[in-house]
Amino acid sequence: MHAHEAGWAHADGSRSPSWLRQPGDVNDLVPHLWSKTAQKQDGVLYVGGMAVADVVAEHNTPAYLLDEDDFRSRARAFRDAFSTYDVFYAGKAFLCTTVARWIAEEGLNLDVCSDGELTVALRAGFDPAKIGYHGNNKSLMELRRAVASGVGRVIVDSFTEIERLAAATKEMISTGSITEPTRVMVRVTAGVEAHTHEYIATAHEDQKFGFSITSGDAFEAVRRVLDADGLELLGLHSHIGSQIFDSSGFEVAARRVLALHARIADELGTTLPEMDLGGGFGIAYTTQDDPADPSILAKEMSEIVAHECRALGIDQPRLSIEPGRAIVGPSMCTVYTVGTVKNVELDGGAARTYVSVDGGMSDNIRTALYDADYSCTLASRASTAPPLLGRIVGKHCEAGDIVVKDEFVPADIAPGDLIAVPGTGAYCRSMASNYNHALRPPVIAVRDGSAQVVVRRETVDDLLATDVGAVE
Repeated sequence: MHAHEAGWAHADGSRSPSWLRQPGDVNDLVPHLWSKTAQKQDGVLYVGGMAVADVVAEHNTPAYLLDEDDFRSRARAFRDAFSTYDVFYAGKAFLCTTVARWIAEEGLNLDVCSDGELTVALRAGFDPAKIGYHGNNKSLMELRRAVASGVGRVIVDSFTEIERLAAATKEMISTGSITEPTRVMVRVTAGVEAHTHEYIATAHEDQKFGFSITSGDAFEAVRRVLDADGLELLGLHSHIGSQIFDSSGFEVAARRVLALHARIADELGTTLPEMDLGGGFGIAYTTQDDPADPSILAKEMSEIVAHECRALGIDQPRLSIEPGRAIVGPSMCTVYTVGTVKNVELDGGAARTYVSVDGGMSDNIRTALYDADYSCTLASRASTAPPLLGRIVGKHCEAGDIVVKDEFVPADIAPGDLIAVPGTGAYCRSMASNYNHALRPPVIAVRDGSAQVVVRRETVDDLLATDVGAVE
């Protein structure tokens, strides 16, 4: 399928998805879309024991609400289900110093993929030995800082990076600034295309990440790391994409990566101690999504690896995984204030109701970028009006500035109402922008009836801080 050049919002197609069903009561929540403490009382949404309206009264909208108990419980669920693995929280989903501390307190490791993310982790006091450093284009400066900081592993992604990392490590060892080799994993592409959006499927051959197993680049990368002074090879790393519900992709990837693992032992005489299966575990954004429980994922993935190791006659390496979205995604919702409600007549006598809110693609780009689906609920009151199919849109100057493409809302929805969108913990604040010079919203952690700002709202001073021509 080809997208319309002006954006998917202009393309032909049905006016509502086939999976969307009209609710019996438009006030009800669909529990598996929300964090565990979310509930309605007399139509008012509560999260973390706080009425969303009360949080808004103090902090305004738009705002991200992060359910601390839910976040911690999901982190523990992965830690406990994958108890024989090393579990790395994928910080790119959402990271701030408070979240880094929560991750440390719950006993997880941390993935970062930029110098900025590493800075946040170190500022939070996170143990660098429990940090993995990703990225397909790490600069020499970034590599030097990672090595000097003592990160536990660097996931190399190109031949150039191997050379840079080896040179940086050798130099620092020679000057006495470090004494230990840099531990490395080689990211490989297994030729598996996950059933997900093209932009977040990361293991097929035609993309920027990793070394191809099929072409032989992965084997050559391993050989070069083993030959490099100052580098210690831990194992192979594979990631097949994001928002994945089917373990069959992991099965094919594990088979191909373990075959390479066995070949390395046979031809190079090195048995690699570890293997990383990546992350990409999906969450429920709408009623069409049915994610697996971490315990089921752990059982299935462990059985896959054990079976393949038996078939190859090799010992099983120590495994690691990298959940990010699956931990923070359902733990956060975004709250908006309705500004306008507009009914637009369409061809054939149909109509669409556009509900405009005070945020949009600057705080959630995923609908525009990935054609992602979201749900929502009226958060500030109960309604006795019948359900109405609406589209929740932002305030930016783009036709594709859509937050929720299709959802049933009360027919009496009006300016001043609060709307909450669940499942916005992953990649919404992380990918937020200042488009139209919007100020990025705060992240407010809620727990046991209290709220704590963990990332404050941007101010006009923040907006102008880098504008060297700005004058008061």
